[in-house]
Amino acid sequence: MASSLKNLSAYDDSSIPAANEMCFGIVVSEWNKEITHALYEACYDTLIKHGAKPDHIYTEQVPGSFELPAGAKILASGEKVDAVICLGCVIKGETSHNEYINQAVATALAHMSMVSSKPFVFGVLTPNDQQQALDRAGGKHGNKGVEAAVTAIRMAALKQKYGVSKQKIGF
Repeated sequence: MASSLKNLSAYDDSSIPAANEMCFGIVVSEWNKEITHALYEACYDTLIKHGAKPDHIYTEQVPGSFELPAGAKILASGEKVDAVICLGCVIKGETSHNEYINQAVATALAHMSMVSSKPFVFGVLTPNDQQQALDRAGGKHGNKGVEAAVTAIRMAALKQKYGVSKQKIGF
């Protein structure tokens, strides 16, 4: 497993653009609350650390990870945000429900990013068990919330650099 070899929270501070002029949306799944709220706190703190203003960070909760794309779309439709970060945790368990949920969420977020030219960041943990989730939500492998925030800042800066605007796809 790649994350077993590194800390997800480790990155070069000097490579992160200033976020002081950026606005962010964060959508957090209530399912696996102990994990997702730890992801949220690290994500929020990382945005602030890099200059995001508290009143430029909009947060909404949704029931589960499956609802993250709809929540993200609603938030992005109601607020002018440069990127939307989706935080969740789907633990494998005894059935293959995780495969369906994770694939659906990843596909929806990628699709919304492409259609809207706005970054929708996949900050969903996909562990095999509770301990792996804890290890990636502030434990020995860092916190994926930090990674999601850094990704959002970098992608929002990339969009600003090239002046990408919403483009029509199709007719």
